[in-house]
Amino acid sequence: MGQNIVQKIIGNHILSGKMVPNEEISIKIDQTLTQDATGTMAYLQFEAMGVPQVKTRLSVSYVDHNTLQTGFENADDHRFLQSVAAKYGIYFSRPGNGICHQVHLERFGVPGMTLLGSDSHTPTAGGLGMLAMGAGGLDVAVAMGGGPFYLNMPKVVNVRLTGRLKPWVSAKDIILELLRIMTVKGGVGKIIEYSGEGITTLSVPERATITNMGAELGATTSVFPSDEVTLAFVEAQGRASDWSEIKADEDASYDEIIEINLSELEPLVAQPHSPDNVAKVSEVGRIPVHQVVIGSCTNSSYTDLMRVAGILKGKKIHPATSLSIAPGSRQVFEMLARNGAMADIISAGARILETACGPCIGMGQSPSSGAVTLRTFNRNFEGRSGTADAKVYLASPEVAAASALTGVLTDPRELGEYIHVEMPEKFLIDDSMIIPPAKDPSQVEVLRGPNIKALPVNRPLPAKLSGPALLKLGDNITTDHIMPAGAKILPLRSNIPAISQFVFSGIDLSFPDRAREAGEGFVVGGHNYGQGSSREHAALAPMYLGIKAVIAKSFARIHKANLVNFGILPLTFVDENDYDTFKEEDILEIDVSPIGTSNELVVKNITGGNEFRVRHDLTPRQVVIIKAGGLLNYTKQQARQ
Repeated sequence: MGQNIVQKIIGNHILSGKMVPNEEISIKIDQTLTQDATGTMAYLQFEAMGVPQVKTRLSVSYVDHNTLQTGFENADDHRFLQSVAAKYGIYFSRPGNGICHQVHLERFGVPGMTLLGSDSHTPTAGGLGMLAMGAGGLDVAVAMGGGPFYLNMPKVVNVRLTGRLKPWVSAKDIILELLRIMTVKGGVGKIIEYSGEGITTLSVPERATITNMGAELGATTSVFPSDEVTLAFVEAQGRASDWSEIKADEDASYDEIIEINLSELEPLVAQPHSPDNVAKVSEVGRIPVHQVVIGSCTNSSYTDLMRVAGILKGKKIHPATSLSIAPGSRQVFEMLARNGAMADIISAGARILETACGPCIGMGQSPSSGAVTLRTFNRNFEGRSGTADAKVYLASPEVAAASALTGVLTDPRELGEYIHVEMPEKFLIDDSMIIPPAKDPSQVEVLRGPNIKALPVNRPLPAKLSGPALLKLGDNITTDHIMPAGAKILPLRSNIPAISQFVFSGIDLSFPDRAREAGEGFVVGGHNYGQGSSREHAALAPMYLGIKAVIAKSFARIHKANLVNFGILPLTFVDENDYDTFKEEDILEIDVSPIGTSNELVVKNITGGNEFRVRHDLTPRQVVIIKAGGLLNYTKQQARQ
C-alpha cells in the first residue's frame, strides 16, 4: 500500500509510536517559530530548561503581534526577544519585517520538514509542503531544546480539488466552502491533505491561504504536495536548493475523501460570528459595510494586494466606508511601493497599516459601535475586533475591495473584466531585518524590562480536587473568550499576575476575583472548548488563578494540550446529560487518585447531593505530566534522571 504525504513526512520524523489513528506518536521537529505575543513566555520557559543553545535546524523569533507601542511594555518585550534570540541561536525578525507566517513562507519554509509554531496559524507553511503545526509556547520551547513533539496520530482527510476557479473566485472561497462542509469542529483529530488536478492551478500563496484557515476547521494541520508550482515559488525567492518533490503515491489511502469542484464555486462570505457560518455573497445581499480591512496572515500576499490595487486603481472608496490595508511582509510592501501599486491604493483613499497582524487580533482599527466590518482575516469571533457589538464578515480580497468601492457587500463579478496578476519570476529579496544569532553567545546579556515577571509554576496534582464550578459555559468557547487579546491586554503577555485579571473578562468580570477567593475551582464547558488560537495564556492564566480541571463535552486540540502542559486536568462527561445537573457555584469534589489506573473518575456535587462520571483520555506520558503539575516540572524531572 502506498503512502500519502502526511504518512511520508511523519514517517521520516517519527520517534515513537505507530502511525495508527489516535495512537500517541512523537516526532522530531526541524524548525520552530514564535511570535511576540506568545514568544516571551516561550523563551522564559526555554531559559528555565537550562539548554545553552537551540537544537533545531532553524528557529525564528518574529515580532508581528504587539507592534503597537502605547507604553514601554511591548518595546521591552521586543528588546528581550532580540537579546534571547542572539544568545540562544535563534534568528530574529524585527518589527516591521512582516507577519511570521508570510515571512516564513517567503524566506524559511522547506518542503518535507516539520515546523512547530506558537501560533495556531502555523499550518500556513503547509502550502509549501511542510508538516507545520501550531502548539503552545511550552511545547515549542521543549522542541527548541531538542525534545520531541507528541500528538495523537491524526486521521488524514483527502480534499480533492477538481476543475478550475472562475474569474473573481479565489482561494479564500475554497477554504470557506470547506468550512461550510466540515464546520469548525469537523477537522478535530484530522490532517487535511489536498490533491487533484485543481491544485496545479493554485499558486503557493493561494495554497497558503487555504492551509492557513484550515486552523478554523480544528484540524491538526493542512498540507499540499510540493510540486513544480512549489519549485517556481522557492526559485523566485532565491531558494531553489530548498526544494524537493513530495507527493502522495498513486495507491495512497485516506480515512475520508471530500471532493470540491472549483468550477462550481462562487464568491463566499463567513457571517458573524463563526468562520463556518458561510453563505454566497449573492445570497447575503447588498448589506451596508462600514469598514473594510484587507491583510492578515490569510490574505496579504503580493498577488492578493496587486489584485486589490488593480480593483482600486483610478477609483475612490465609498464615503461611508473606511478601508485599511496591511501588507503581509516588508517584501510585499516594498514591491508594491516600487511598482506603483501602492500609489494606486493610497490614491483610492485607503489607510496603510504596517506589516503586522494588527486588526486581526484586535490591535487597532476597531470598528464603530454596531458596525459591519468586512475583513480578509481568518476569525470573526464576537468581540475579537475590539468592538463588542460589531458584526464581522470574512471574505476574499476581491470581495473586500469591491465592497469598499460601493459601500455595500458586493459580488466582485459585478466589476467586469477579471484582473489577472502574474506571480513574479523573482521576488525582491532583502533579509537585512532578519538578524542572525550572535557568533559569541557568552557576550550577550538578556535584557528584561519590569513587565517581564517570573514564570508561574504549578504544584503537583493532589489526590483530591475540590472547589466551586466557577463558570458554566456553552459550545465553541474560544481562547478569545478565555484570554482576550487586543491593545489593552496583549502587552501583558509576559506578566501573568497582571494578565490573569482579564481571564473570561468578556463573559464575567468577576471571574478572576471569585477564582482567587475560592483558591481552587473548576470551569465547565460544552463542545469544542478552547477553539481558536494557540495562546497558552488561556491555560496558564487560569492555572495561576487556581483552576484545577476543566470539565467539557469536548476539547479543541491545542487548548487541550495546553491544559495538560500546565497541569489542568481536561475531563469530558461520560453522559453529556450530566451537564444539566448542576449550576454555577455548586461545590464539586473529584477523587483523582485513580487517574493512572482508570480513565473514569467520579465527580461529587456536594451542593446538589448527586454525583456523575467523567473520563480522561490522557496517555501514560500525559498522566505523569499532570501528576507532576505540568510539562515544565515533568521536563525538569526527566533532566534529573
